[in-house]
Amino acid sequence: MLDSLFSTTAASVTELSLGDALLTLFLSFALGGMISFTYMKTQATYTQNFALTMIVLPTIVAIIILLIGSNIARAFSLAGAFSIIRFRSAPGDPKDIAFVLFTMAAGLACGVGAYGYAVLFTVVLCLLMFFLKAIRFGAKTSTQKLLKVTIPENLNYERTFDEIFNIFSVKYELKKVKTTELGSLYELVYAITIDPDTDQKEFLDAIRVRNGNLDISLTMTPTSIEY
Repeated sequence: MLDSLFSTTAASVTELSLGDALLTLFLSFALGGMISFTYMKTQATYTQNFALTMIVLPTIVAIIILLIGSNIARAFSLAGAFSIIRFRSAPGDPKDIAFVLFTMAAGLACGVGAYGYAVLFTVVLCLLMFFLKAIRFGAKTSTQKLLKVTIPENLNYERTFDEIFNIFSVKYELKKVKTTELGSLYELVYAITIDPDTDQKEFLDAIRVRNGNLDISLTMTPTSIEY
């Protein structure tokens, strides 16, 4: 049954037109460049390698679709070939994954010959990305940070900085306490939520005065705490 299915499909595959192939490659490359440009303009930080990858990814997907066509045997062969490839890159943030899917969808549309839809969807989604960036959709009015403070053993770590937190309107939660220097010092780890308009230098100076100018560390992005 499978042999008859493969032989029938292989016999019905149409010849690939050189003009259509060149148009597909050119359009997919152009759309990839548009998507990459949108990514660079709407993302705060990015790597050059990722930006370049998004340019060529639609072309690669389009080539794969062109080679497969309607041939089921080729589809299974390519699926088996790609299954042995191991990707070692660490997963990025959700926005990076969304752009990867975006580029793949553009390449897929070009590969199946839906040029008008490929251009339409790419333009609409790029404009949508710029619009969401402009209105700062989903942006937080306050930021979460990790504060590490070292205090001498004669201070009460439970209430030492409550007054300072209240003055600067900082929401806080004590996450971890440990002793250092043979028990002569305490290291406190707070998860804090601070308003972007708050003067962080004044905030840290107030804590520094209270803890006797011992070590203070403020992590700009919240990280996991090891227990």
